[in-house]
Amino acid sequence: MLYKEIHIGQFIKERVAEQEITMERMCNFLHKEEEVVEELLASKSMDTELLLRWCKLLEYDFFRLYSSHLILYAPPSAVNKNHNKSEKIPYFRKNIYTQEIKEFIIKRILSGEMTQSEVIREYSIPKSTLHRWLQKNNTINE
Repeated sequence: MLYKEIHIGQFIKERVAEQEITMERMCNFLHKEEEVVEELLASKSMDTELLLRWCKLLEYDFFRLYSSHLILYAPPSAVNKNHNKSEKIPYFRKNIYTQEIKEFIIKRILSGEMTQSEVIREYSIPKSTLHRWLQKNNTINE
C-alpha cells in the first residue's frame, strides 16, 4: 500500500467490498442519496465529518492513512520544531511508527524496491531504528 498518493474514495470502496455493505445501508447511515454516495466513492478527498462517518460505518480508521503519510513524507525539519507546540490542541510526535508503517518499509526493502539508504534518505528514518526493525523481522521469520 502506498501512502504517498491517497485516493480516499478508492480505499473506502475497497473496504465496502470487503465488508459487503449494501448501497441502502450506506445511504441510510450517511443520510445521503445513492448518487451522492457514488460521488463520494469516486472522490479523491472529502470532508472530515463525512470521513468520520465512513470510519464508523466500515469500522476502519481511514485517518490513519493520512497519519502514515505524514510520518513518511513530512519534511524532516518538522521534527525539531518543538517550540511550536500548542497548549490547546494535542501534540503528536512524528517518530511514533505504527506497525503498518514498519511493515510497509520492510516490505519495500525486502522486495528490492528500495535500499536501506534510500529508505533512510526518503523517509528520514534513523539508521539505528531501521536496523532494529530489520533485525526484529529476521528474528520473527527464523
